[in-house]
Parts: sequence; structure tokens; C-alpha cells
Amino acid sequence: MSFLEVNDLHVSFTTEDGIVQAVDGVSFNVERGKTLAIVGESGSGKSVTSEAIMGLLTGRGVTISGQILLNDTDLVTASNETRRSLRGNQMAMIFQDPFASLHPFYRIGRQLSEAVLAHRSVSKKEARTEALRMLIKVGISNPEQRLEDYPHQLSGGMRQRVMIAMALINGPELLIADEPTTALDVTVQAQILELLSELQAEFNTAIILITHDLGIVADMADEIVVMYGGRIVERAGLNELFYTPQMPYTVGLLSSVPRLDSAGNRLISIGGQPPSPINLPPGCVFAPRCAARNPEVEVRCDAERPELREVMAAHWVRCHLDDSQRAEFAQRRLTEVLSGE
Repeated sequence: MSFLEVNDLHVSFTTEDGIVQAVDGVSFNVERGKTLAIVGESGSGKSVTSEAIMGLLTGRGVTISGQILLNDTDLVTASNETRRSLRGNQMAMIFQDPFASLHPFYRIGRQLSEAVLAHRSVSKKEARTEALRMLIKVGISNPEQRLEDYPHQLSGGMRQRVMIAMALINGPELLIADEPTTALDVTVQAQILELLSELQAEFNTAIILITHDLGIVADMADEIVVMYGGRIVERAGLNELFYTPQMPYTVGLLSSVPRLDSAGNRLISIGGQPPSPINLPPGCVFAPRCAARNPEVEVRCDAERPELREVMAAHWVRCHLDDSQRAEFAQRRLTEVLSGE
């Protein structure tokens, strides 16, 4: 059985403009020691999915249904006290902006120590020793001094390492990394990704990696979930999704990534804009932007919501096109990318 199972998750927000359907029937699972990447454009529902798992979506106007099973505990129906006890202990999250996530008025040592004291019955001295150990573990130089520093005294890469240390200090079995390297230069980005891989191997941690960067996905992921308009439109293993993409949206994402074998050729962008979560199309959410539309299925695409179905072993896609039509479109788009047409 998987360590984390998400089954038919729905998240909506009631606003003055209407109901925002941010997540619409999302299901996936993650095993210990494996990395699931969730990719998609801004507004696709990636971060809301992670926040629902962490139990961070509370307050009036938020409606959550479905199941989020963490070690058989349903986080959707669990009490706030139960969710708080699991955060930082069994599950933790690395946020996109570490400067906004660290308290500006407290020293690094205090913040790390408090993360230990919140979940373990240890002395303050023992908590500080654990904080020092984790700073060493994540590769912080001069860690004794860094314990006395404030967040603003650290570089962006060092702040992100502190966030990773804080997330892992209690040995959580699930780590959610939401765009963990967006604000970092490519050298530091590579170091952070390598660090996450090393720590995952050491602690056998399950990781959910949320990103729009397919280069990062290629380095880290075992399985990929592609989201669009709050729905999963494709789900597959790393090699299957990169080499045999099935959903036209996924093909579009891959076509917009620079390739070594097409250096100097233009990239092919996806036309149009993502749909408003207040007014999603009644049929396929990607239909208004789909470059693979054809008269044979056009009516269905506009009016009928496609189901997420398994088209190959462990490869699911949400699309009305048949196998040959999807393959023909993917091959045509790849030819366009390589030829620069």
C-alpha cells in the first residue's frame, strides 16, 4: 500500500465572483523513497492540492471533499489537532519563498529548535544540538555561526537549505517541495536538488515535487502528474511521459522546452490562456487551446468531459482522441520542433 493516497480530491472556494473550482477530482499515490512531480501552468491546481494535503486550507468559504490517506489517516476528516500533530512530524513542506517562511525577528537556531520542541520531549540544549546537526546535514558552512544569524543575513541558497533542514528535522516520511528552486540561480538550484535526492535516499522520504520546470522533473521524478484547469490530464512514469506523451497539453509543454537536438530552432508555445477556475469549459478543459482538435471529436471535446483512462500500462490520459490521433499529433509536433518550422 502507498504511504500517501489521494482519492477524488475536490477543493473549491466561495468568492464574491462565484465558486472557484481549484481542484476537481484529483487522485494519485506516492510510495516511500519515491518522487512524484506535479507539473502545470499557474492556476492549474498544483499548490492548492499540496496545501490540502498539509491541512493548510481552513476557514469559511473553503470546501474540501474526497480522501487524503496518510498512513491510513484521512486528513480530510481529521481534526485540526490531528493535522497539526502530523505537520512537521510525519509530513512537512518546503515553500517557494524561504524568506517569507522564516520569521525575520528570530535567529535561525531558535526557529530550528522550536520545530524540534514542538514534536519531541527533549531539552532546549538537545533541540539546539539537533538544529546544529541538521545544518551540517544540509551543507551549511560555519553552522555554529549560522545558528546565531537572522534570515536576512543569509543568501537565498542558504535560506532554502535552512528551510530544508527545518522540514526534515523531525524525520517526516512525506516532504512536499513547492517550487523549491524558483528564486535561485542555476548553480544553487542544482545543489538544492542534489541535496534533496541525497536526503531522500538517506531517510527513504516520499517527495511530492511541485514545479513548472520540466528540466527539474527530468532530474528528480519517478512519476509525473500533469494538471490543467484543476484536473489531472495525464499521469505516467518519467520515461513514458517524456518519450510517449499522450495528452496534447503535455505535448505542448514538452514542445516549449529547449532541446539539445533542436538548438537554434524556435520553441512552440501553447496559444491562448488557461481557463478561469470560476468558469471552466463544460467539456475538456484544454479544448479551447488544443492544437490537436479535429472535426471527428470536436463536438465531444467542447461538450463532454473526458475521463482519465489508462491507455497503456500505468499511463493515464484525459482526452477524447483515439490512440492513433494522439500519436499522430505528438509525432507532427516533434517534427515541427526539430525542423524549426
